[in-house]
Amino acid sequence: MGAALILSLLCTGKAWAQYSQVNDIRYTMSNDHYAQERCKLDVYYPTDQQDAPVVVWFHGGGIEGGEKHIDPQLKNSGLVVVAANYRLLPKAPIDSIFDDAAAAVAWTYKNISKYGGSKRKIFVAGHSAGGYLLDIIGLDKRWLAKYGVDADSLAALVPFSGQCITHYNIRKQQGIPPLQATIDQYAPLTYVRPDAPPIVIISGDRELELFGRYEEQAYFWRMLKLTGHKDVTLYEMQGYDHGAMPQPAYKILKDHIKRITAKMTSASSTMQSAIRK
Repeated sequence: MGAALILSLLCTGKAWAQYSQVNDIRYTMSNDHYAQERCKLDVYYPTDQQDAPVVVWFHGGGIEGGEKHIDPQLKNSGLVVVAANYRLLPKAPIDSIFDDAAAAVAWTYKNISKYGGSKRKIFVAGHSAGGYLLDIIGLDKRWLAKYGVDADSLAALVPFSGQCITHYNIRKQQGIPPLQATIDQYAPLTYVRPDAPPIVIISGDRELELFGRYEEQAYFWRMLKLTGHKDVTLYEMQGYDHGAMPQPAYKILKDHIKRITAKMTSASSTMQSAIRK
């Protein structure tokens, strides 16, 4: 009887009635035709919650491809999920792509309360190129500052196998081969600082990753630790290559969302108690 009831609910859609999704919201008013085409996002949200944690998700694809999507592991988890597209190389310059990522996060910061999300609990995550983009805009504060948002107000940065040196497709445009590393204004490592939001760095297996990506992320982690960052962790998904590593990594993302939001709640309760005294 129980199994039949579940099957009936699934067929009628009632089992999922507590969640809804809105697609292809424009997050920039740019007059650029390509921006109008690409700069859209989807919002998946629980309809019966307020002040929910939010994940802004940037897809991978080498900054040359890919499409916004919401992984099933992020659904039905009490999370508001924002999946954003952005312009791509070589059709758009890299600075415009950074700006797109910042604009999508700023849109979330200013609008997510309409969907039951909390602007205090915005976790920015993404795989590969998406991880690279979020590292840039989360560490180099000028990108979000343009939109009146302090990067340090983000709850956490969670890059899945994001490049930490200058991205290989930017180097390709400069005539530099993928195995020749450079660190310049396009490298997250350039902007390492101790006062950044919590950072959860997740890599695939070092022997299976793309172009030594694990070692890049380990160095990124080490530099953050040496500068005095107090909340940075590094994970290696052993047995998973670059493309497969997101599947076990989603659990780590959700575990850290629980950890950080619990810490926020505890801090808020302590403050309220101090005020009452």
